[in-house]
Amino acid sequence: MKLFTKLTPIAATLLLSFGSISTANAGAKLVISDDSYINVGAGIRTSFTAQEDASPNGESYSSDFALNNSRIYISGQLMEDFKFTFNTEEIWGEYGVLDAVIQYEPSKEFNVWVGRMLTPGDRIEMNGPFYSLTWNQYTVPLYPSDAGANNEAGAYGRDEGVTVWGTLGKFQYAVGAFDGYNGASNADDSLLYAGRLAYSFLGMENNPAYYTSSTYYGKAGDIFTVGLSFQTQAEAYGTVGDASTFTGVALDVLSETVLDGGSVITVEAEYKTFDCDCATGDLPLFDGDSYFITGAYMFANKVGMGLVQPYLRFTSNEPTDGESSDLSEIGVNYVIDGHNLLVNANITNGDANASGQQGPDNTTFTLGFQFQI
Repeated sequence: MKLFTKLTPIAATLLLSFGSISTANAGAKLVISDDSYINVGAGIRTSFTAQEDASPNGESYSSDFALNNSRIYISGQLMEDFKFTFNTEEIWGEYGVLDAVIQYEPSKEFNVWVGRMLTPGDRIEMNGPFYSLTWNQYTVPLYPSDAGANNEAGAYGRDEGVTVWGTLGKFQYAVGAFDGYNGASNADDSLLYAGRLAYSFLGMENNPAYYTSSTYYGKAGDIFTVGLSFQTQAEAYGTVGDASTFTGVALDVLSETVLDGGSVITVEAEYKTFDCDCATGDLPLFDGDSYFITGAYMFANKVGMGLVQPYLRFTSNEPTDGESSDLSEIGVNYVIDGHNLLVNANITNGDANASGQQGPDNTTFTLGFQFQI
């Protein structure tokens, strides 16, 4: 039976059995006692895509509706300093565990999470799909725990392990150790080590834990943050008897400026370099360099219910072996309620994809819808 089917009656029983229920900004809050509570929310991303030469005849535009993400968010607190997160997602056709974290959070400076969680990485990984600036942020190679549908290296950027994180003034850090890739080529059962260090030169970004966003729609004031992330796992990738060490480093920058009239300029950029002699094996990874840059302008005045935010994005992937690839995206966000409710329309042209390798060179139109509560 799918996990979602099991969760539904459990959630209903909780809501009927304990305490009082109040409506919060993120879903519903179930108050159990003065120090104990549970929050419940949900998120959906769905889209329509038309892709050049992608129909069954290989000549016409495809016409595809997709449910990109469908999540249930559950979090709460048992007592002061001790919290938990339990989120679900449709993974490989069935609803499964996305996050399952026990959280010890005694202070802003020092916190410890254990369980299944986001491995610290670059901004687009820490955004998740719901807090990006563009609809297609994953067109550069991804770290191993988000590198594809191979559950021996995590999924959706998640993995089992421990993360220590905190904020010291304008400096933010998150470092951790995780299972990483545990296929047959990882004969020594080595761990994946990951970290993210960031400094906010202007206003501080306000996100849960070590998560990020790629735009705040001007509500956080002027932002200029530089982040450095890394991941490494020794002799784990490739083939049995000839395993390779993976090392990845990424430098990302976010700048958001609120103009006098209330309009907002957002610039996001990243440079990433991966080193891994593992083009073959159960989990082949990108080896080489990549980068992207995005510029957006959000108009101050509403059009109907929402704000209009057009953007341009360019991606380039340059593998050590194989052909380079690139992708251009022009799009517009219609922002009704920040990241909670928006509509996106975009056109992409090029041959870059999330693997970093060259894909089909074509034009794609996407109309996307995002909802969270």
